[in-house]
Amino acid sequence: MRTPESAYDRRRLRQWLSGEARADGVSRRDMLRLLTAAGLAGAVPAALGAPAAAAAATAPGIVKPLPEDLFTVRGTNAETRFAALAGTGYHTPNDRFFVRNHTATPLLDAADWKLTVWGDGLLGHRSVDFSLADLKKLPSVTHSAFVECAGNGRSYFTSQQGQEAGGTAWTLGAIGVARWRGARLADVLRRAGLDRRAVDVLPRGLDDDYVTADGTNLGRVRRPLPLSKALDDVLLAYEMNGAPLPPDHGHPVRVLVPSWIGIASVKWVGDIQVSAQPLYSPWNTDFYRLFGDAHPEGGSAPLTRQTVKSAWELDGRTNLTAGVTHRLTGRSWSGAGGVVRVNVSTDGGASWRAARLHDAPRRDGWVRWSTPWRPPSPGTYTLLARATDTAGRTQPDVTVHNTQGYLFDAVVRHGVSVV
Repeated sequence: MRTPESAYDRRRLRQWLSGEARADGVSRRDMLRLLTAAGLAGAVPAALGAPAAAAAATAPGIVKPLPEDLFTVRGTNAETRFAALAGTGYHTPNDRFFVRNHTATPLLDAADWKLTVWGDGLLGHRSVDFSLADLKKLPSVTHSAFVECAGNGRSYFTSQQGQEAGGTAWTLGAIGVARWRGARLADVLRRAGLDRRAVDVLPRGLDDDYVTADGTNLGRVRRPLPLSKALDDVLLAYEMNGAPLPPDHGHPVRVLVPSWIGIASVKWVGDIQVSAQPLYSPWNTDFYRLFGDAHPEGGSAPLTRQTVKSAWELDGRTNLTAGVTHRLTGRSWSGAGGVVRVNVSTDGGASWRAARLHDAPRRDGWVRWSTPWRPPSPGTYTLLARATDTAGRTQPDVTVHNTQGYLFDAVVRHGVSVV
């Protein structure tokens, strides 16, 4: 029987705070200081929590083109405009997939790339290398799944709820669904010689070291997974929508952790530590946790699964014509299960009706939906969409606040003009 993720996270947090968990490259003293700064004082370090930069034509460190009709540039990141997804099909085209970078996209040669699997969680404390060709010799798996930043929707804490939240001011475009193909992480671990004493698996990226605003070098992005999750549905993906991974999305190989927050799906993976002891990283104990008055002192357990959300495929510049029937579209998703119902309102919540779903509920994916609407007269209207998933989760009217603005799941108020 698999250990529940929430229990695992709580246990790792206790083990780290008591000094039982191991952290490489960062002193516990530094991390306690960052914990205090990031959580108790409500501040977050740069790139994980700096205010969003003004939109620009390009983003530093991103390789692919970022046309303004497809993306909003936010610092080192690029958010997909949801209106750009209308009519694109179930999978997000690679050229429209959002980009979340801690530093900059590295340009790696697939022929020279290797993955090193190592640690005392392997038999004989061995170290085993895998080339891309080695991964492709293993049985391949193709899986459609979303990747979504934990801060997706963060800006609505301020614009809808009047609350401050540090971090990149995403609306709802820090998500994309792709058809990923790769090798099971479980197959790679077993091929490397998994020891029965193993408890944690820690993938590490090949992008540059992440340095906080105060100069603390936290090393390369890395985040431990419980062995139960690593052996379940995690992929080492080398294809995205039928093509080799593009540079901005992890070329040549990335980790894909279905349904979990995006930071778990480490891009440009270069090594995986398999440990017989609990592991700690800044990205699962100090960052990507919930801080604030409504949460435990010192912060919540590390975040894992995503929440339920809905988005209209419209942007703020949309003008609709009164007296004409329009077909409005959108998408809803959840990390807890497939979406089974979407209710919509075109009058600010005074009345609701069921939207038509165009996809069956899918684990780790989204559903597309549509609704007809004939605006009766010119003016400004507020559109709402509320999803319910197979786990019984329904979007609330208000999301409980946290200072870093993670996991916003409330119904979003989308204004449109009718002329």
